Formats: sequence, C-alpha cells, structure tokens
Amino acid sequence: MTFYIGNAGIDVDNKKCPHYKKCGGCQIHNLTYDKQLEFKMKKVVKLMGKFRRVNDIIGMDNPYHYRNKVQAAFGRDKQNRIISGVYQSSTHKIVPVDNCLIEDEKADEIIVTIRKLLKSFKLKPFDDVKMTGFLRHVLIKRGFLSGEIMVVLVTGEEQFKSKRSFINAILSRHPEITTIVQNINNKRTSLVLGEKSIVLYGDGVIKEQLCGYTFTISPKAFYQINPIQTEVLYNKAMEFADIQKDDIVIDSYCGTGTIGIIASKYAKRVIGVELNKDAVKDARKNAKLNNIENIDFVCADAGQYMVNIANEGLKADVVIMDPPRAGSDVKFLKSVIRLNPRKVVYISCNPETCARDILFLSKNKYKVRKIQPVDMFPHTEHVETVVLMSKANT
Repeated sequence: MTFYIGNAGIDVDNKKCPHYKKCGGCQIHNLTYDKQLEFKMKKVVKLMGKFRRVNDIIGMDNPYHYRNKVQAAFGRDKQNRIISGVYQSSTHKIVPVDNCLIEDEKADEIIVTIRKLLKSFKLKPFDDVKMTGFLRHVLIKRGFLSGEIMVVLVTGEEQFKSKRSFINAILSRHPEITTIVQNINNKRTSLVLGEKSIVLYGDGVIKEQLCGYTFTISPKAFYQINPIQTEVLYNKAMEFADIQKDDIVIDSYCGTGTIGIIASKYAKRVIGVELNKDAVKDARKNAKLNNIENIDFVCADAGQYMVNIANEGLKADVVIMDPPRAGSDVKFLKSVIRLNPRKVVYISCNPETCARDILFLSKNKYKVRKIQPVDMFPHTEHVETVVLMSKANT
C-alpha cells in the first residue's frame, strides 16, 4: 500500500545513514520522510500549481531498500586496501559502502562477498588513472517479485584468470544468483558498462513481473529501479489515459516497451516509438513473451514519426510520453499538436522540464486536467509526476 501526504497516522521511522554527508546521493535524507514528501509536494505545486490543483503526493509505506539496481565502484583506499562503494557526488572519489539504506540488501551482501574474494583470488581492482587492474564495477539487478538476480562483473580486461573457480565461489555463497555476466570496459570513460558482454553463468538476463506482465531485463536494458512505486506510477498513468477499446495509442520514448505493453490490454492498437534500436529489440521480445499481438514497435524519432503519420492522414487517440530528464523538445511537442490526439499523458522524472513542456501544450489547444506526483526515489530530491492533458474544448 501507499500513503498520501496529509493523511493522519503517517509514521515512518527515519533511519540514519552513516554515509549521508560523504556520499551525497540522498540529498534530503536529513529530513523525516513526511517532511521529504512535503518538500517534494511544494516543489511540484510551485512549478505546476498554476495549471491545476496538484493531487497529494503518493509516498511509500517503507521508503528503504527499494532500489532493485545496485552498482558499486571498486578501487583502493590510502592504506592500499580494496574498497567498494559509490562515487562521492560530483567527484570520482569512492565512498566505501557495505550497506545502503535505499539499495537492495541482498545486492549489497553480494558486492561485499565479491570484494572479499578478490584478495584470495589475487584479482586487483581497476585503477582508472593508470588504466590497469581487473574489476572496475559490479552491477546487480534483482527481480523483487521473480526473485531472480543478475550479477554483472565489469572488468578492465577480458582475460579472467581462475574464472570458473571465482564464479563457483560466488555461487557457493549466494546460490540465489540466477545469472552472472562479464562486461568488458577498457576505455577511459565515466560510463559503467562497455560494449562487449560474456555470459559466465545462466542465460544472461533476468525476468521480472510488473502490472501483471513479465519483462526481460538485460545488463544494458533500462528498467525502473523502484518496482513498488513503478506500479503506482504506471497504474496512475493508465487511470488518467482511460483508454477505450477502439483507441489507437502511441507510446513515445517507449524504451523496452513497458508502458505500451501495459496499455495494450485496453486499446485497439498500441505503437511504441523509440530511437534506441537495442531497446526496440528488447521491446519486441517483451511483447512476444507476453503474447501481445496488438502492439508494434518502431525504431524512429518519435516526433518525426508522428508528423509522418499525421501527413498520411492517420490518427492516434492517446499519446503517452515518458521523456528523459531533459524533457521533450519543441519539434516533438509540435508533432503532438499536429497529430491531434484526444489525450496526452505526460510521465515526467523532472518537474522543471515537465512544467516547461505542458506550458507549451497548454498554449496550443490542450488543457491540464490532472497532476499527480509520485515519490519514486525516497531520500533524494527527485520526484516523478503524471500529468493528464486533453483538448481545451473538450
């Protein structure tokens, strides 16, 4: 269950994090959880309250250990001891972390195990100044409902001495792991993952359930990191969209197809549009996995695609847009207006750019009908928002 700010009886213990001041990842952890929700609510109201009354923010019953994706950097401290943890905010300095209040606890346990095994196997952490050493990062993805766990060992070189023994040592301590992948990243870059991956154990992917559907998650695939609140967010988007059985829906910025697949059970047809070809491949696999036949995925610029179908005289009844933090651009927003859908559902991870974009749409035939903030990332300053817009003369 979730709770709404303003309701009586909200009482979440505020656990103290020993890494708070050094890490910088949880910017508002110093506030109690109800104060965090107030802070986020005020932020959304300030930016979007001029369009419509903002619904009370939806928070979490237990705002801890919600991250199903955990990554740790590896290096050495001043005493030359192997450490693992997170980069201090705006730096490349590793803050040693064995357990984090927002990360999955099992993932943290596995990372500590791997760090302890390095010394006994004489495997060195990577030095990204000298560009020498072996282990750069460990990335773990866990399906909270499926229970499946993926471990990705990001290495600075492909050669992996005592590989089989090392993998067996990890599995003997954590038999719940379902797949292990080696990813090679030998470039001087801030990106965690490199281009090449080698499956060392299992099939290289995990599966997870969301809103009654099953999704395949690969090392590089984007998947929301808070599964509990993702269901809240997507269900709210479906409620706002109120898709009818004869509707044609466009899921723009569709990624691996999650939202479009959820929308497919309500619509006549769904078209997912995404520029990333790898994401489109994953989306098609996810549709096939769920036996969905009324959805198509197109690898294209979403804005240009909508202009093209408008030029062909085709229509869409509902456009769902879930852009990155930078928001959308004027070209895309103009394509929405040109396509002339009955409704636009905007899922935003950045209220600043969302406010900018809905202002543009509100000056061009659309009116904001509902605004719903959702706390996807407790203890951080980030807030997600779902906005419903429909034609102003409706």
